[in-house]
Amino acid sequence: MKSLTIAMATAREAVRQPAFFVLAFIAGAYLFFSVFIPYFTFGEDIKMYKDTGLSTIGFICLLLALLTSSSTVAEEIEGKTAITLLSKPINRRQFIVGKFLGIEFGVLAMFILLGSIFCGGVWMKYAYDLREAAGGVVEPAKRLAQVTQVLPGLVLSFFEVTVLTAISVAISTRVPMLVNLVVCIAIFFLGHLSPVLVEVTKQGQANELVSFMAQLFAWALPGLEFFNAGPSIATGAQIPWITYVLPAFGYCVLYSGAALMFAFLLFEDRDLA
Repeated sequence: MKSLTIAMATAREAVRQPAFFVLAFIAGAYLFFSVFIPYFTFGEDIKMYKDTGLSTIGFICLLLALLTSSSTVAEEIEGKTAITLLSKPINRRQFIVGKFLGIEFGVLAMFILLGSIFCGGVWMKYAYDLREAAGGVVEPAKRLAQVTQVLPGLVLSFFEVTVLTAISVAISTRVPMLVNLVVCIAIFFLGHLSPVLVEVTKQGQANELVSFMAQLFAWALPGLEFFNAGPSIATGAQIPWITYVLPAFGYCVLYSGAALMFAFLLFEDRDLA
């Protein structure tokens, strides 16, 4: 209950901060105007729109999560605000859990907002491209199928941001905002590249040091490529909810839980005075 109180206060802070409105405006404007921008893909513009739209929403929500975790965890610790909060009957673990849940609520609000714009954009894009190409009749059932196809991608993108949010909260207990941003963005890129690096090393195209580093990244860092459904959705594939999204949810819960446990360890002996 105490963690939930902290979570609600953090969520309100996340939604009210200027960064939320700036990021929402930039991403929302891009998602809307991209409907009318030609991609010169010979009738396959909607596939590009889906891929770039999912990538945009995921990255914007990640930036929001990183900025919020830095401002609500690192800055409160550095500014001695956390001492006042922890002087009340609230322990350090409740503080971390509450902050994490509050950031998640704020990110979820951004996902719902941008996801709604994106789904509306897919609905419009399908009809717009069809009329531009052949002037044919737009069938509502096919437009709805295009929208429902991207929903698993949005959910998977939210799982990815959740994992990185948990890591960011853990790092924020020890380092300031700039370091947190750099480290988490590095983890984001390495988490996507590590499967490629491992595959290259298996083919004998790298030396022993590169092979060792690739294996280390793959073992220690989250496998974020597991959540990358953009290329599959862009090709028209249907992402199964039971056999893919559900296991991805399990992976998200396990890795986020491990990151929060690491946050407990880092914050347990942190000097707040």
